[in-house]
Amino acid sequence: MGEMITNSDMGLLAQRIENLVEEARKNVLSHVNTVMVQTYFEIGRTIVENEQQGDIRAAYGKSVLKELSKRLNAKFGKGFSVDNLENMRRFYLTYSSAISETSSQKLEGEKSETVSRKSTDFVLSWSHYIFLTKINNPDERNFYEKEAVQEGWSLRELKRQFDSALYERLSLSKDKLAIAELSRQGIIIEKPEDIVKDPYILEFLGLPEESRYSESVLEQKIIDKLQGFLLELGKGYTFVGRQVRLTFDEKHFYVDLVFFNRMLQCFVLIDLKIGEITHQDLGQMQMYVHYYDRKVKLPTENPTVGIVLCKKKDDTLVELTLPEDNTQIFASKYQTVLPNKEEFAKILEEKLDAE
Repeated sequence: MGEMITNSDMGLLAQRIENLVEEARKNVLSHVNTVMVQTYFEIGRTIVENEQQGDIRAAYGKSVLKELSKRLNAKFGKGFSVDNLENMRRFYLTYSSAISETSSQKLEGEKSETVSRKSTDFVLSWSHYIFLTKINNPDERNFYEKEAVQEGWSLRELKRQFDSALYERLSLSKDKLAIAELSRQGIIIEKPEDIVKDPYILEFLGLPEESRYSESVLEQKIIDKLQGFLLELGKGYTFVGRQVRLTFDEKHFYVDLVFFNRMLQCFVLIDLKIGEITHQDLGQMQMYVHYYDRKVKLPTENPTVGIVLCKKKDDTLVELTLPEDNTQIFASKYQTVLPNKEEFAKILEEKLDAE
């Protein structure tokens, strides 16, 4: 007779099966969501095609949706309010042929063919798409859709990134072709500049813009809200430590925050300054970066990146302090309230018009 299975073995067996069931449930939920979104796209298509056939005026179209809502809710219980039917209609109109000319082709003066989306293209939740359809700029909308898919943003995270003007903040440092790439591919990280933002938006810390606080308080707030800070930092970051000590010649120095970026395969050091940046701050960061490059990083890893995160920044001082060929040290502002998105959009529009 074979040996009886032990409690430990039984526990491991049960855990493996539980994991399989939980994964299956997740897949079912994901599949159900995808099918629902695909169905809503097709419902939107049907409504629009009916309108086109009848040349329906807006008032008449509204009455059609009211009657349609009444019948569908009677049949299926809920989910087909007039507002939701209008969302389905807008969803189809937005994604069926929203891009008749891509940004890059506009720049090259070439006409493109109409790009039609298929219902099988949709992988985000219905709530995500309702939000995305309210973004009028197709390039901006494409960017947020790409990032939401690639980074697995929840609806809350998507809204937060939109409200923080992420698209505009990234676009301000790029030329027109690079902005077009943002729309087509989302954020592509190939060099240190690609992981740096200016400004960083830290509204999730709950620090009023004009409040007084120390650098240690700012650091503690970031640690307390580390998940939010990692989201703001962007792709590929893992947290290494805070107040990381560097020692040489019997002197001790401390880096406020240390991260590792998996996309660039390098350490990222962050020093926090609650006032205006000085050339001493930049010099200190250069020392930290040199230490990590010579004493810490592995031969297979890329050069260390240092970011001085400050409340105020003098661009001329930064430019004159850092080497002309600098690719490792950066200075960025931070702000503790959400920006005025409209102002960022206006600045970006003026920049593009001037190019």
